[in-house]
Amino acid sequence: MKLIVRAVMLGLLLTAAFASSAQEGDPSPAPPMGQQITPLPSSYALAGITFEYQGWNNCGPATLTNALTYFGYADKQGRAASWLKPNREDKNVSPWQMVQFVNSQVPEIPVYALERVGGTLDMLKLLISNNYPVIIEAGYDPEPDRLGWMGHYLLVSGYDDASAEFITQDSYLGPNLRYSYDHIQRFWQHFNYTYIVLYDSGAEPALLDLLGANADPQTNALNALQIATAEATADRSNAFAWFNMGTNFVRLGIMDRAVIAYDEARRIGLPWRMLWYQFGPFEAYYAEGRYQDMIDLARNNLNDGGGQYVEETFYYAGLAREALGERDRAINNLREAVNFNPNFTAAREKLDQLTQ
Repeated sequence: MKLIVRAVMLGLLLTAAFASSAQEGDPSPAPPMGQQITPLPSSYALAGITFEYQGWNNCGPATLTNALTYFGYADKQGRAASWLKPNREDKNVSPWQMVQFVNSQVPEIPVYALERVGGTLDMLKLLISNNYPVIIEAGYDPEPDRLGWMGHYLLVSGYDDASAEFITQDSYLGPNLRYSYDHIQRFWQHFNYTYIVLYDSGAEPALLDLLGANADPQTNALNALQIATAEATADRSNAFAWFNMGTNFVRLGIMDRAVIAYDEARRIGLPWRMLWYQFGPFEAYYAEGRYQDMIDLARNNLNDGGGQYVEETFYYAGLAREALGERDRAINNLREAVNFNPNFTAAREKLDQLTQ
């Protein structure tokens, strides 16, 4: 009986997700407004990027630094790392932190960044061929180390249709590394097809034109939901598709549906490091009052051999403890988060609220 109820609920969720996202139409990139549609070049590569291999546990700062060199940035990855992850053991730098660093911490060059989700291979090509460096977040488990699934940033700097490959600056494996279109499609899905675009301040109007409907964050989330829903419908055993549905529901503020999608992703099975990098389940469970589930997920992170180096683990445990009336334990958790990363604004503000 429980299986029948779950199947009905999931079917209803897929139907509702399609109905929500279909209101906004096709998620493919729109052509620049007021311009003729022109074919993309069959190959393209950005010139002028200076490559630096990442230091220990430093793919985010290193990849961002490599991208900034395209605009004349001269510092090494240590500058970004000192702000993005003051503790060198920190296992995760989130896309919003990367964007915030560019937009607030490099005043010497007029460069900005934005983040979107639901990216496509054609969108990557469109942006690159218009001279915008793009960073994507993707699943990663490279040869020969085979350390198990983890998250990784790649700077995508070119593409070649003849070989069906993207050219990337992979801070772990090296410069001008080629990955097949199929490889990027497969592993990019693990992070909801998230991408960060860097641009000169004067180029923002042109960039927004290229993004089309996806320039608007709300529409972008709806389009990404449409992609995830189609993938979950095509393969109901695809845990990443269900997880992405949950993440896009969170972006849209539809938390009850997000919980259903995340529950299904967890039931199918996710990589054990998943919640080092993506925190939508915590947000959804918090909104829906599932505080013990939040604590259980935080404990899993703390006991998995690395999640203790993720400040969000302590932050969300603190939120759950406060909601359960455990103020002192909440304060202790939030202090752990702030001590680990003093630049974690949400944790610091919540701690200040509880200790005033």
